[in-house]
Amino acid sequence: MLKKSLAVILSIAVAVSGLWFATKLLEPKYMSGILEGAMISEYYDDPTDHNVVFIGDCELYENISPVYLWNNYGINSYIRGSAQQLIWQSYYLAEETIRLEHPDAIVFNVLSMKYNEPQNEAYNRMTIDGMRWSSSKVGSINASMTDEENFIEYVFPILRYHSRWSDLNADDWDYLVNRDKVSFNGYYMRVDEKPAEDVPEGRPLTDYQFGDNAYYYLDKLTKLCKDNDVELILVKAPTLYPYWYDEWDQQMIDYAKSNDLTYINFLNLQDEMGLDWNKDTYDGGLHLNLSGAEKMSDYFGKVLVEEFNIPDRRGEAELDSYWNTVNDRYELEKERQTNNLELYGTVHDPDENK
Repeated sequence: MLKKSLAVILSIAVAVSGLWFATKLLEPKYMSGILEGAMISEYYDDPTDHNVVFIGDCELYENISPVYLWNNYGINSYIRGSAQQLIWQSYYLAEETIRLEHPDAIVFNVLSMKYNEPQNEAYNRMTIDGMRWSSSKVGSINASMTDEENFIEYVFPILRYHSRWSDLNADDWDYLVNRDKVSFNGYYMRVDEKPAEDVPEGRPLTDYQFGDNAYYYLDKLTKLCKDNDVELILVKAPTLYPYWYDEWDQQMIDYAKSNDLTYINFLNLQDEMGLDWNKDTYDGGLHLNLSGAEKMSDYFGKVLVEEFNIPDRRGEAELDSYWNTVNDRYELEKERQTNNLELYGTVHDPDENK
């Protein structure tokens, strides 16, 4: 009887181990090409408590540098960003963040208000797969799934990725267990330049009103932050495309006023930040490059310190040690990209990272 029980236990252990191995092997690694899918999971490796957490799409993770905020203002921050992060995904990331720590402020980029319904499984995966299992992840899955998706495939990713056997490459083996850092506290660095030329004007819309579902989650985010004594700051990044309509802007102005929130449209502050669209973007105005991100970070850092009393934590031994390590990687990556500019010629599709 004992031998039979041991045999059953051993069989189960072998099956579970095999399932774990196959899942780890087949799931996308995001270590080359599309790096954005690796960024959500990196948050859990940061042992520090953050005073400011940014949540949203590429208009944050490509336009704000937490390293610059630390070096110049002593602000300990993190960007929980991902490609085409939808507002319900931002809400559940904020919910999880507040459960894990207590930031002074959460900064949310409002571009995702343009989306009222689930959009795309590939982008859903880049946000959700990297989250740890919790009620927040479950909520995000249920809110994000398209009609073609199934909850069980998030529980057992191998059901979704089993067909990748024929597409396995060196990355899948090299990063089977451990993966490199691709961001700097959530910031995605690009140092190359592509001037903003012939930026298209926005096409007229039949309806400029943001949807009820988008507002539902903005209300939830507002309540979440107020209930937990966290300052919610709404921002619109200073990118030229996708187009930000005046009608959209007015809705955010009105929402912020009626809910006693701060809303900052950085499109209106380009001159104050000193942005130069010939030098401060790497893809013709869709995103800022490193020089542009540091200019925006410089301006926003002053706002966070002077208007929101975010503390300067330089001098705390553990934080100094942590940021020295991040800053070393930051400088090395800056040098690597600068010395290999010919590798960075690809321009993102306007909707690719939104």
